[in-house]
Amino acid sequence: MAASSAINVMLTIHEKKTVSVELYRPLRNYICTHYSEREAQNLEDDLQIVKQYRSDIEKSSTDTPEIRRDLYQSYFKTLVVLESRFPISPDKDHVNSISFIWYDAFKTKLKASQQNIHLEKAAVLFNLGAVYSQIALNADRSSANGLKVACNMFMASAGVFSYLRDNESMKATTGSSSITLDVSVDCAGMLERLMLAQAQECFFEKVTSEGRGPGLCSKVSRQVAIFYEEAFSALNLAPLNQHFDRSWVYHVQLKAAVFHAEACYRSGLELHAKEEIAEEIARLKSGISTLTEAKKYTKGVAQQVVDSINRLEVMMNRNLETAVKENNRVYLMRVPAPDSLPPLPAHSLVKPTPMGEVLDASKEKMFASLVPDSSFKALSRYTEMVDDIIRTQAEKLQQGSELTRVRLKEMELPESILALEGNSCLPVDIKEDVEAVQISGGPSGFEAELQQLKDLSRVNHELLVQTEELLQKEAREDAQFRTQFGTRWTRPQSSTLTKNLQERLGRFAGNLKQAADSDGRIERSIRDHAALMEILDRQPIESALPTLARPIMSLDAGEDAVVGALKHSLRHLETLGAQRAGLEDMLKEMKRKDDILPKLMTSPGSYDDLFRKEVAKYDHVCEEIAQNIDAQEHLLVKIQAQNDEFAALFNLEDYKASREKSYKQIQAAIAKFREIKENTNEGLKFYVTLQDAITNVKQQCSDFVMTRNIQCREMMEEVQRQVAGLSFQDGKNHSYPPVGNQQPQAPRTSSMPPGPQIPPNSHPQAPYYHQSMEQPGAHGYARPPPSYGNPQQPPYGNTQQPPPPYHLQATGSPYPPPSQPQQQQPEYGQPAYPGWRGPYYNAHTQQPASHPSPPYGVPPGPCPPHQQGPGGYYKQ
Repeated sequence: MAASSAINVMLTIHEKKTVSVELYRPLRNYICTHYSEREAQNLEDDLQIVKQYRSDIEKSSTDTPEIRRDLYQSYFKTLVVLESRFPISPDKDHVNSISFIWYDAFKTKLKASQQNIHLEKAAVLFNLGAVYSQIALNADRSSANGLKVACNMFMASAGVFSYLRDNESMKATTGSSSITLDVSVDCAGMLERLMLAQAQECFFEKVTSEGRGPGLCSKVSRQVAIFYEEAFSALNLAPLNQHFDRSWVYHVQLKAAVFHAEACYRSGLELHAKEEIAEEIARLKSGISTLTEAKKYTKGVAQQVVDSINRLEVMMNRNLETAVKENNRVYLMRVPAPDSLPPLPAHSLVKPTPMGEVLDASKEKMFASLVPDSSFKALSRYTEMVDDIIRTQAEKLQQGSELTRVRLKEMELPESILALEGNSCLPVDIKEDVEAVQISGGPSGFEAELQQLKDLSRVNHELLVQTEELLQKEAREDAQFRTQFGTRWTRPQSSTLTKNLQERLGRFAGNLKQAADSDGRIERSIRDHAALMEILDRQPIESALPTLARPIMSLDAGEDAVVGALKHSLRHLETLGAQRAGLEDMLKEMKRKDDILPKLMTSPGSYDDLFRKEVAKYDHVCEEIAQNIDAQEHLLVKIQAQNDEFAALFNLEDYKASREKSYKQIQAAIAKFREIKENTNEGLKFYVTLQDAITNVKQQCSDFVMTRNIQCREMMEEVQRQVAGLSFQDGKNHSYPPVGNQQPQAPRTSSMPPGPQIPPNSHPQAPYYHQSMEQPGAHGYARPPPSYGNPQQPPYGNTQQPPPPYHLQATGSPYPPPSQPQQQQPEYGQPAYPGWRGPYYNAHTQQPASHPSPPYGVPPGPCPPHQQGPGGYYKQ
């Protein structure tokens, strides 16, 4: 607005100039002398990088400010690395052939020369701050983004000059008079304030362009003036008062005056709106007076700044005239003297950007292998000292934490407080056991498992009945034909061939009966212990625990105060524990960041003084640890007294007895649950194993019946030929031989159940096929028909016995253990648990002509596999 022309004129800083310096050869010679030629060859790339950086710095480059900024930052980090590896000084054992020469940025004929890397670092920092100011000045502040860039770059420039003042200016000055003022502490501080003034000025442009209120604009403007006033004060003091061009000094002086007057002008607008006319008049007079004085120092200043002063003065005079007239006609207020007014408020929106992270060289890998032997040994000794401190303090912290844990466990805190609030908790081992029970279904899941046992029992019974019906049907048919044909029916009787199968089926029936008795015992056990195990279904299980009750009668109602005091002490104890953890982390972090190698490499003489100074950094942490341990000890004594009072008031002993009783009840319920669970698992396994055995025998019976049907068909054909008086003499004896004296004929490709009788005069049917007795069985059958001549041998399959009768095992299970694995395929199929699945019988063992599968699928396992075995929750 009024100062719009002035705010477009800002100052930038030019870079320092230098002369060529040879770094490569001296540094390489130092490596060869103090390390080895091989090390110098290994570090050739690093040496070339240093050489290239210095060469780029020396050039009068036309690169953009952004490129030069990156170059200065990289080179400064390199200088930090060089400082820690190469002692550069006139000393004969150091790198003594390097002299850095830099010219003053403001008086370019003045120069400084030092055999000291600190001058090089100070000059590079100065140029970095100058480049940041150039980037800021090049930004287009007419746009919001450009204004933001300019403000950030000015703050970064201020941060660099602040870093220069605090870190390198004093080092570059110490022990040498060959120094230029531009890198001195005074100049670096002045440049920092100047850059902050111009950054704040960017904010003033922002708030005025956005049309913010006059009160805010006045505060921002006043802070701009303050920064300029501080820079102007530094320029007016020795040694800087004779070092800068007067136009620079006048520019800073006029900017301070303009923004002070601008603040008065904006404040006057706000006061006028509040009808505080008298103060408005005083503020306007103060601003006009400042502008009038500043106009004396316009020589060499940019014309835009002078024009902005004139425009602002005109506007302030016009507002002053209006305010005086209104006061004389309307308000009639007494106008205070300008010097009696309080200072205008200011609001700073900028600060120097911290450059520690930007210039941090700790991650640089250059010359990482170079560590002087003396420095390395000294560093090891220092590291041992620090490690000893940290180890000692860590032991104290751990002992303090362990002491707290033991003391609280003895007092049963905070469990007693939680119990009072209804938040009782189980011991970890019992809690885990209960969770395992609930995951496996809990007592409420026994109903489903009982149903599974019933279903499996029914399916086994149905399979057994179906198998017996197969044999009975075949026996009836054989008896019918034997009666019909008399002596001509020469094949063995069914009863002589199926004796073994019938015996096995009888044993299976006995097993099923005993299993039913075992199922009944399990069901009775579940019913008898349901009340005991019911507690395991509680969600959460802690709800089954007793609570610590308040006293029934209280004379002074002081129990709340007792509980409150105890809780407060426990919270305080917890805070101390958190502090201990933080202190231990602090020690470790301090050690991680504790890099004294650069100091060791540049420190002359004994390291003892340096070690004492560096180790002292840890003293305040050690003191805090000691205070923490002492405070904890006093607090534990206090908690013990409070807990004694709490235990007496709330009858804690009775609660503990009741709680232990609940623990035992839960443990008894878990034990009974595991016992019943093991029994149901054994039952399920046994039924599935028995089902496999019955299915195996049923398949054998199906094969037997099929073979007998084929033989029956062939014998009927032969008998029909005899009845019809036909004689087929083909060189073979077609009378049916004794079945036991030769190999059986191969079964036919299909079979037809014979009818009850064959008419004697019917035409004989041709056999399905004629084939030699030595030929293999027809396709579609698992094996050739067996011989029936030896009834004492099992006719089909293996000779394994059925499952032994059910009896109560020593482990308490009502079921016998599954059959032991054998070399041949077991009769009972694969074990059902763990991991069995599929239907109740192994469908893959059936032949195409076998009976359809039973109507039930195998129920899922009653417990997860991980709960079985010696380490689980069920008896073995």
